[in-house]
Amino acid sequence: MFEFKTETDLKAFDEFVEKNKGSYLQCSKWSEVKKAWSSRFYSGFRDGERVLTCLVLVRKLPAAGEIWYIPCGALCDYTDKTLQKEFADFLKAEMKMAKATCAIIDPLIPLRINNEPCEEGENAHKLLTECGYRLNPKIETYTYKHPVQTYIDLRDSEGNIIPSDKILHGCEKGVRYSVRIGTQRGLESETFFYDDIVKNPQIMDDFMSVMHDTSGRNDFVERDSDYCKHLLEIFKDYSDITVVYYNKKKDRELENERQLKKQECLKALETAPEKKIKGLKNDIEAIDGNTRNFEIRMNETADYPDGARIPVAGGFTLRYSGIASCLFGGTRNIIRNNTRSSHYLNYLRICRSIEQGCDIHDLGYVLVKSPEIQENGTLGHMEPTENFIGINEFKMSFGAKYYEFIGEYVLVGNGLKYYLYDSLMPKAKKLTMKIVRKIRKR
Repeated sequence: MFEFKTETDLKAFDEFVEKNKGSYLQCSKWSEVKKAWSSRFYSGFRDGERVLTCLVLVRKLPAAGEIWYIPCGALCDYTDKTLQKEFADFLKAEMKMAKATCAIIDPLIPLRINNEPCEEGENAHKLLTECGYRLNPKIETYTYKHPVQTYIDLRDSEGNIIPSDKILHGCEKGVRYSVRIGTQRGLESETFFYDDIVKNPQIMDDFMSVMHDTSGRNDFVERDSDYCKHLLEIFKDYSDITVVYYNKKKDRELENERQLKKQECLKALETAPEKKIKGLKNDIEAIDGNTRNFEIRMNETADYPDGARIPVAGGFTLRYSGIASCLFGGTRNIIRNNTRSSHYLNYLRICRSIEQGCDIHDLGYVLVKSPEIQENGTLGHMEPTENFIGINEFKMSFGAKYYEFIGEYVLVGNGLKYYLYDSLMPKAKKLTMKIVRKIRKR
């Protein structure tokens, strides 16, 4: 009924991915980013019509053999039983010819949204296991994609774009406050594209200075500037970098303006009628509060000259097929809490996603603990790890939804080699993280 074959027309392959709202991880361009892996491309047809695309990343590991990884799973209909069974049989045959150990998939099928179960997730799990896939319950060993993402809907139930001010209204009070006061505390933002960075390499240096400081506070894998620049080049039609700068000169000018206003208020108090006195005193109190925060910023940035323009937040956003994905982002330690630049940055990224007509803004993954398996065989509710609880709360403060996907599934080609892979991989990942942490401390 279905015909599966190696794909040579990568333009048609990618057109199918974009048309069907696939992830950037499922298009052929992702294979150009993952240079350490070799690639295979498969397509499926029914009566001459393309119904499936599948990017396979291939890597050989010592003792474990050839591992196949299919980012986000094949792009296809996961409710079509015949399609899933025939494609699983096709993959098994291909793995046998290549003597591959296993094929790993992590389809973006919601299991729960905000802890509410999704029937499609349970049905997909049942079908995949019927086709011979095994659920991997050990999340810490997952190959790449994490099973929890935080999404913000940018369209209403009728498919209309939601205005940015309405999105902001749905955010928590702290976010709304941060967005409001950002420019009043000397923050400026600029959005850059690949060509900008080629012309001015300092932009990437500014961005990486933020990412380095951010990575030092958690267990993110820190990417170097070459990787980020390469990713930006490959996806230059879909991605940009936003950098938020703290303009020390501008901040001082704003403070001088506030002091002038304070003098006007103090003078007005001398002759003000009773009913205006309270309002004037409130204005003076607010100015004094801003002055205290200003002085903290001046102290924290004492090592920088008065005219300094300091990169304090940055974000790499990739917008593909209607989904805006925040790949990298964060704020550096300096004046981090005083300017609230994290909220300021992320709201600007959301605004740009709205301008670009995106359907969803993905604030990024959440690292979670391996959950208990439920009676129906699916993953239980996934709670953030200790170092990601605060990060998760930050993302949810934007009114995001907590998406738990069905997880990672394995189609085993060679049982013995897969056992070695399954046993060795967790140890290898722990060793890698230890080495990364030591490098960061140097």
